[in-house]
Amino acid sequence: MEKGYFITGTDTNVGKTWATIALMRYFKSLGKSVAGMKPVASGCIMQDGQLKNADALLIQENASLQIDYDLINPYAYELPVSPHIAGVNNPVELDQLIARFELLKTLADIVVVEGAGGWYTPLNEQEANSELAIALALPVIMVVAIRLGCINHARLTYQAIKQSDVDCAGWIAVCTDPDLLSRDETINTMKAKLDAPLLGVLPYKELADFDFFSEQLNI
Repeated sequence: MEKGYFITGTDTNVGKTWATIALMRYFKSLGKSVAGMKPVASGCIMQDGQLKNADALLIQENASLQIDYDLINPYAYELPVSPHIAGVNNPVELDQLIARFELLKTLADIVVVEGAGGWYTPLNEQEANSELAIALALPVIMVVAIRLGCINHARLTYQAIKQSDVDCAGWIAVCTDPDLLSRDETINTMKAKLDAPLLGVLPYKELADFDFFSEQLNI
């Protein structure tokens, strides 16, 4: 494998999956083979006798090759709550996630791993997304939803990433609020405050246009 990335967000519902798919298509456009992974997902629905997550299915669909769902989303929980609560009867084991990631690394040039929720979202009673990112030894890309309060959330999340002693490759701005005032000024403020490159701005769209989004990225 040439490289992979761990995708984290400043909160839940900030556009991590849209950014993940955009990244996958970006690297595919460069001629790379790409796989994706959503190791832990809550709010899954029963499909073909198996709990599956809509975001994980989208990641599976956008891979360069056919990959079994279990490899992409090893822990799929029905309740739409934090994984350490949803998985009380089947808690996340980091060793299992690492093993599946190592297998994905043998299948593609680049593996994009989407974390669950934010940097400190608990995966089980002891470990959070931060421990998973450290264990996978991947550079981190932070996804920021451009909305009121995002400057504070972005700076706090970036500080936490740096304190975890992992490499932050940069951040992606996802414009989630079409009515936000001073959007460009908000993004420019974060560019000045964050010691990490802005990798792209995904404009507001009601429906995802992943090819268009991928064209907005520069990694």
